[in-house]
Amino acid sequence: MITKEQIAEAYQEIQDEICAGLERADGKGKFREELWERDGGGGGRTRIIQNGSFLEKGGVNFSAVHGKLPDAIKKAFGVSTDDFFATGVSIVIHPDHPWIPIIHMNIRYFEMTGEAGRELRWFGGGIDLTPHYVIKEDAQFFHSALKDTCDRFKLDFYTKFKKWADDYFFIKHRNETRGIGGIFYDRLNPESTGLDWESIFEFSKAVGRTFVPVYSELISRNKDKTYNDIHKDWQYQRRSRYVEFNLVYDAGTKFGLETNGRIESILMSLPPQANWTYDFKPDTGSEEENTLNLLKKGINWV
Repeated sequence: MITKEQIAEAYQEIQDEICAGLERADGKGKFREELWERDGGGGGRTRIIQNGSFLEKGGVNFSAVHGKLPDAIKKAFGVSTDDFFATGVSIVIHPDHPWIPIIHMNIRYFEMTGEAGRELRWFGGGIDLTPHYVIKEDAQFFHSALKDTCDRFKLDFYTKFKKWADDYFFIKHRNETRGIGGIFYDRLNPESTGLDWESIFEFSKAVGRTFVPVYSELISRNKDKTYNDIHKDWQYQRRSRYVEFNLVYDAGTKFGLETNGRIESILMSLPPQANWTYDFKPDTGSEEENTLNLLKKGINWV
């Protein structure tokens, strides 16, 4: 049986691999690391990259925390016990270049003791892409790569987790998806998947290791494209939608704040600049309008 210590160690290795891969892809930016401890138990490694060749701001964070669950989280989970352990890697990258997409990834493991001593444990995570401009060929490449990873473990994973991402990364008050989705999953265990714990753990690691080759390719495809002030203004508009989702709906942000996590690590998902223009409407037939028309649930990219 895999242990929480083995899971945390593997996640730290994946954090190392992703940071090295992003530095190679950017060519200039370097990660700065901060080690931190959480009041109540555990801590983590926050790694931030800023002002690179293409990556304006990004974080690749590892944490392994434990302690007592706040009442709000216990109520959400439907349990009365206090003790928990959670570990994971969380990534958000905001590029400076408007043709390179924002990307988010999270792989995580959670365990606690439930009623009558019953152990509750599960894996969660996913990868999703938020292009400032939706490029269909890039969307197809991204989703095909995720499907390939999912298919190695179970053939229904991609379809289920793609729909989960469409539903989760949805800005209800705007009636639009945050981006082109990806995969999202939670509470994976043998009962919910039909796989054993070792296979679910291998799937979690495989998702983590899909990140570098996929995002490096997207950077390579788009980094030499030219852009102008119109493209930059639109980028800041799209970033504002990202902020709205993370602050209003994101479960990870809420969990971090409720469990007294490190605020700088929690809010590293926010971009360095975002704009809110009152009642902005893109020009008819523009690249911007085309992107808005593709921010819908249920688009089959593969």
